[in-house]
Amino acid sequence: MHINTPLQLLGNITPAEFMATYWQKKPLLVRGALSKQTLHSLPSREALSAMACKPDAAARLIHKGLGRTTSGWSLTHSPLKKLPSAQTPNWTALVQGVDVLDAATHELLKQFRFIPDARLDDAMFSFATPGGGVGPHFDSYDVFLLQTNGSRQWAISAQRNLTLVEDVPLKILADFKPTKKYILEAGDMLYLPPRYAHEGVAITVDCITCSIGFRAPKKIELARELMDRLSEDLADRMDEALLYTDKHQSATDAPAHIPDALHAFAHEALQAALGNKLDLQIHLGEYLTEPKPEVWFQASEQKIVWSKIQLIQLNAATRMMFDSHHLFINGESFAASGPDAKLMRKLANERKLLAADLAKASSGARELLTEWLAAGWCHV
Repeated sequence: MHINTPLQLLGNITPAEFMATYWQKKPLLVRGALSKQTLHSLPSREALSAMACKPDAAARLIHKGLGRTTSGWSLTHSPLKKLPSAQTPNWTALVQGVDVLDAATHELLKQFRFIPDARLDDAMFSFATPGGGVGPHFDSYDVFLLQTNGSRQWAISAQRNLTLVEDVPLKILADFKPTKKYILEAGDMLYLPPRYAHEGVAITVDCITCSIGFRAPKKIELARELMDRLSEDLADRMDEALLYTDKHQSATDAPAHIPDALHAFAHEALQAALGNKLDLQIHLGEYLTEPKPEVWFQASEQKIVWSKIQLIQLNAATRMMFDSHHLFINGESFAASGPDAKLMRKLANERKLLAADLAKASSGARELLTEWLAAGWCHV
């Protein structure tokens, strides 16, 4: 993607301009962000309903007016056996990870790859009947709201009061004070920075909205995840028999005082557990590319004839990234250097390799690709 080329998706400004002017700074409304061809290719209400009712779906059904709380909100998590009729007002269904389930949505998500894959999460679709929505709320991450069918009204506010209503199954703002309202028609898009209060309400019975969400891990959550991963391989790097010793400890008349030597020993133990910078890079890359729990791959027994392959393409569910020293794919890491590293980085960036690219692959690179093809991580 050329980051200095104007995009219809962004209202004919460049990705570079968008990131400098709007990203995590202020909202952007774009009329006609999606072409008619793109809109026609995206999932219909019927297709989304089928996705939502699959046993392994990551879906939710939200209805205002049927709940047992004083607010009247009800929330049902998947598996959803049946959805209300289109004639019933005030309900909305949400389906996560549609980019993995639908090829056209996967292509749509690619249009946002001017933002690092490490931040890009998934495409969630919501379809609703008039009055349907999830209430006034805020997201902790950036979000692009694309109207793919019908109409929805969005009310937004930069308010700082983000207090939530208690005893409600949804995170709903207690005192939402919108400052602007927009009606989005099919093809329109609204970008909102993190923690920007908003509420969307379906206007038409055919209302479908696609939300492009992003990963924004909290510092404490990331630290906990990396420490857990580092502790798993700690035994391989640290001698378990290495005990604290204090042969030079003298007699003490302050037995409750913790010895300085024990403080130093604890610090050394923690430093050893943290490992070095490369260890952290490996665990971060593995964490960022680990597939979601609901994702699975279909293994393949197809015989590979390299001379006949015209294209290798990553599976839509495959997460592949790299850093200066490593290659990461679906939670696994590989040291990367030389021509093969350049080739694999091209696969990660473009999500495909052509025959001309494959001709440059070493036997080791082809062996890896063969394993990934067999695992269903990519296909010919």
